Amino acid sequence: MRHFWLGIGWLFVGLGVIGIALPVMPTVPFLLVAAWAFARSSPALRQRILDHPTYGPSVRAWQERGAVGRLAKLWAISAMTVGVAISWFAGMPHWVVATQGGICAVVALYLATRPER
Repeated sequence: MRHFWLGIGWLFVGLGVIGIALPVMPTVPFLLVAAWAFARSSPALRQRILDHPTYGPSVRAWQERGAVGRLAKLWAISAMTVGVAISWFAGMPHWVVATQGGICAVVALYLATRPER
């Protein structure tokens, strides 16, 4: 199982690295999953994520307190809102837009209630 978790960790580190370059892809959520997987396979790699000068504080804040920075909350909720609006303007079926909007509203509510870093 150690190799499985190690593979998951590296996969999500790779997705996080892609997220650094692509503004539509977040980095920290992928690093959260990577740190979680590395905790089960390589504590040293988990610690490297936690010690990273840019992304480590966000990962530690989530792991310790479930905290999310205010700017991250605003970006995430704005991106979800824009995504639902694009679906609506693109003429997606109403049930698709309603389902997407409902899921995004629940996620946004959860995110908004998290403590701030």
